Amino acid sequence: MRYRHYKGGIYEFLYDATLESDLASMVVYRAPDGSIWIRPHAVFHELIEVDGKQVARFALMEAAAKD
Repeated sequence: MRYRHYKGGIYEFLYDATLESDLASMVVYRAPDGSIWIRPHAVFHELIEVDGKQVARFALMEAAAKD
């Protein structure tokens, strides 16, 4: 699955993970440059305010149609 960051970057969701220290739910994803990032699930999927509007921090992109 691919997500568009509210600032425009496109990131690839890799998998959900659990943080060992406190069992928090995390999202592991890949940036366009290939670097791997991890962010708390709640933060990855939260709504944030941008120019007075609520937008998704990461919005799921529609999959391209397959022939």
